[in-house]
Amino acid sequence: MVRNTLSKAYPARQLKANPKEAYFMRQEIVKSDVTVIGGGLAGISAAIAAARLGQKVALVHNRSVLGGNSSSEVRVWVCGATGHGVNRYARETGIMGELFIQNQYRNPEGNPYLWDLTLLEAVKAEPNLTLFLNTDVREVEADGELDNRIIRSVNGWMMGSEREITFESEVFLDCTGDGLVGFLAGAAYRIGREARDEFGEDWAPEVADDITLGSTLLFYTKDVGKPVRFVAPAFAKDITTTSIPLKRVIRSGDSGCHYWWIEWGGELDTVHENERIRDELWSVIYGIWDFIKNSGRFEAENMTLEWVGSIPGKREFRRFLGDTILTQNDVISQVPFEDRIAFGGWSIDLHPPQGVYATESGSKHLHADGIYHIPFGSLYSRNVSNLLFAGRNVSASHVAFGTTRVMATCAVMGEAAGVGAALSVIKGVTPRELREKHLNELQQTMLRTDASVIGLHNTDSSDLARKGTVMSSSTMTGILLDRASEEYALKSDVGFIFPAEDGFAGLSLLVTSLKETSLTIELWDTGRAENYVPANCRQELQVYVGTGEKQWIDVPADATRFAGESCNVFVIVRANEEVSLYKSDTPLSGVLAFERGVKPVVSSDLEDHQPDQPVIEWSMKRLVRQPFCFAVETSAYSAAKVVDGYVRPFGGPHLWVSEPLVEGREEWVEVSLPRTADVQDIHITFNDDVNEDLINLHHHETPFLIIPELVMSYELQAYTNGDWITVASDCHNRTRKKIHTLENAVKTDRIRIVVKETNGGNRAEVVEVRIYE
Repeated sequence: MVRNTLSKAYPARQLKANPKEAYFMRQEIVKSDVTVIGGGLAGISAAIAAARLGQKVALVHNRSVLGGNSSSEVRVWVCGATGHGVNRYARETGIMGELFIQNQYRNPEGNPYLWDLTLLEAVKAEPNLTLFLNTDVREVEADGELDNRIIRSVNGWMMGSEREITFESEVFLDCTGDGLVGFLAGAAYRIGREARDEFGEDWAPEVADDITLGSTLLFYTKDVGKPVRFVAPAFAKDITTTSIPLKRVIRSGDSGCHYWWIEWGGELDTVHENERIRDELWSVIYGIWDFIKNSGRFEAENMTLEWVGSIPGKREFRRFLGDTILTQNDVISQVPFEDRIAFGGWSIDLHPPQGVYATESGSKHLHADGIYHIPFGSLYSRNVSNLLFAGRNVSASHVAFGTTRVMATCAVMGEAAGVGAALSVIKGVTPRELREKHLNELQQTMLRTDASVIGLHNTDSSDLARKGTVMSSSTMTGILLDRASEEYALKSDVGFIFPAEDGFAGLSLLVTSLKETSLTIELWDTGRAENYVPANCRQELQVYVGTGEKQWIDVPADATRFAGESCNVFVIVRANEEVSLYKSDTPLSGVLAFERGVKPVVSSDLEDHQPDQPVIEWSMKRLVRQPFCFAVETSAYSAAKVVDGYVRPFGGPHLWVSEPLVEGREEWVEVSLPRTADVQDIHITFNDDVNEDLINLHHHETPFLIIPELVMSYELQAYTNGDWITVASDCHNRTRKKIHTLENAVKTDRIRIVVKETNGGNRAEVVEVRIYE
């Protein structure tokens, strides 16, 4: 057995006050099923996921607060698959989704300390999870040959408590970011950029090198209402002698993460030269603030520094090697891996190695046509049999890492790694054997917990609802958006999406026309079911429009062009300056609106996005929750959707939607079971509009504390002894996934969810119902 260590244990010493008593450092052994090292969002999600599956989990973190780069110590906001509104229906669900929703309600202003609290409370809520803060793991005991290592334990030093703790478990997860545990265990890894020809990545350099993305320090400012002086320290950089003012956007009122580009160290060793990188970034921050305060170019007289970071937010170091290495081509092609267990959607986002001093754009972005899939084979070591990992150290090329590194994506990978770890312990297998022999159980377990997986559906044989029949009080059978809020001049091409089932017999548009003209309207499919961009034109129409205000025009589509399909239809209305459409004052699940060719709000000096990429060319950012007024018949919202197996939009919204709520009339959806059963557990997934882009800090704020479509008040009823009885209820719901475990099983053949009230939406909406004995 080999013990790899970075330092030696402190020796015992004699207490001067009483030389007869020796003082020894406290040494402990903590035995658990799963040990997670690293308390960033990946580690938090992994630990919670494993604990919820009944495993005893130790979560070990070397800082005093959870959250890693998202914590109050570093303050990077949490980005994910939505890409701040670039991708559609892409917000993460599962554990990361719970954290987003909780923070939105409790912390809409984005206070970083309240975000810390949200994370701490989520971890402390799990009875199977024990948290060890301020505990730095620097020793790993592992043995075996190089190609078949196994970790026996890891050893940590709890700072401030003088406790040396040995953590023993069956499975270990390295969520440290830098990959220290895997490194000490002998796990295969890479640092730097691969050569272009290794994976055929056109964004890779021609020759491999050791360059990584740099680290960032952030700062906060505030207006104190009176003049404030600033005297720069001697080490502050004179940024007027650098390229910084020429190629970066500097404004006096920007908040924290707008200065993500204060980055440096990509050409250095970002771990071993961490102190040097921090000092350089401090000199840049104080230099920028001196420029803002004392150059006379900004309105900053009353502003002062509120906070300056002291811990560099690292982007990249080690990337472990798993059985699969995710590449640029996998991301851009959206490869639907057989072992997919998570998704991402942030662009491939690479920064120049010179960081803040680069004379090129601060970042360049390559987008897929929608979300991409992440395989389980990228989350465990190819040569350490009981090691999984999640976060920025997963098995990916440098180019693919440019998208997987963002924190919400790290979190969903963490949840998958945590589920994988728990199932590996339960079954007594390695993560590789889990993938080879129990992949379906892994994926189905994740779907059952509402994890962020796209394109897979429920095949759980123990779910009684799957074989049941469904009926409802009412169902929305057609889309009618006729309440206009604002006229929209058709100066450029626009588009909108709606779900269709087995074709549709045309649609209608609400328009105003200044004179007789014709509109060019095209009907497109979206290609992949997870995409929301036009892919293939199915039909092009020329529609006559007469002179008049707020008139409905018919678009006589050929129903056979989409016959036999359940899909999203992308309608393109070509520009015509004589015509206006209308925005609807009411949003509708499954319906999105787009503008073509909208200019980005961020300077190209900071972010270089390719405008011809479809998700950039067709933007929904200015039309979120503002569809155009139109009408079409569709059966995409039927009650049967609650048992069709899908819990996320995929070629349609996959949810039941009622007719508008009316006072005095109950809306309900009911599942009739194939047999009478002793029902113990009922799972309900409500719609919380995963198209809405949420954030943890201050990038933006939603106009509501709770997603309006989310059901607030409901009763869960069972039919027994010839009558409906209420077996559970909630009058203040604000979460998407609800699991009701009944104290006493109820014998029934019918379960009904009665919706009393939403959080603002005007219809009852339910995504999924599961029923278990």
